[in-house]
Amino acid sequence: MEFKKVHWLGIISALIIFGASFLFFGSKPFFFIIGVAIIVAILPFVLGVIYDTKISNEKEEMFLEFSRDLVESVKTGTPISKSIVNMKNKTFGVLTPNINKLANQISIGVPLNQALEVFAKDVDNKAISRILTLIGQAERAGGDIGAILENVAGAVNMSDKLKKERKSVISSLVAQGYIIFFVFMIIILVMQFKILPMLSGIADIRTLGASGLNVGVNPEDMGGVSSAFLYLLLIQGFFSGLTIGKLSEGTLKPGIKHSFALMIFSFLMSTGAELIFG
Repeated sequence: MEFKKVHWLGIISALIIFGASFLFFGSKPFFFIIGVAIIVAILPFVLGVIYDTKISNEKEEMFLEFSRDLVESVKTGTPISKSIVNMKNKTFGVLTPNINKLANQISIGVPLNQALEVFAKDVDNKAISRILTLIGQAERAGGDIGAILENVAGAVNMSDKLKKERKSVISSLVAQGYIIFFVFMIIILVMQFKILPMLSGIADIRTLGASGLNVGVNPEDMGGVSSAFLYLLLIQGFFSGLTIGKLSEGTLKPGIKHSFALMIFSFLMSTGAELIFG
């Protein structure tokens, strides 16, 4: 990943917050401030992933529009190269600069296959690259380019339609995933701040059984138990987010934003409750 100014800004801000946290060393806010520093450092990278995912989806949508227009032009008898040049002045969102560059290359005599390769490299999208490779091979083979383009556009349209239908169907499962996690978090917090303190106030808890096992809850161990619960919530939030992303988008990458959101919420709720009830 290329580091940008916003990434360095987040890292520098996190270091400043981390340094300031030692003013509270030994007090309850200390770990809370360190957690905030970590969040500030990671936030620009997570936002970058979210932005890249959004741009990638928009590229696929705009390429679908470009494919449809190209099919209509080629079906009228216009050669594919001329059709691309004719679409130079049209707007295709984030793909507009790339399509203009493609049209300019064809206008100055760059072979279509080479221009398409440059276009695929600039767009940097696997789905679009596969389609462009197919179009280039079809044009070089000299087949019915109009029919081939129509089939390609139909496949892209079907893929986009299935993706949207899947997202719509899965949306209820995504909501259920968040609800399940929040219920789990509430149970953990209740155990941490209600049940365990009650047990820690009992000097000696004995479990009578065949083994005669003695069980004691030491109040000094409560800090370690609280940390264990926090780690449990963070781990649960991380993997729950990845699962939600996989269900909704089909890949793990979009799940990073869900993981980050759940982990931040877990951290803020757990440390906030520790400051209030701890």
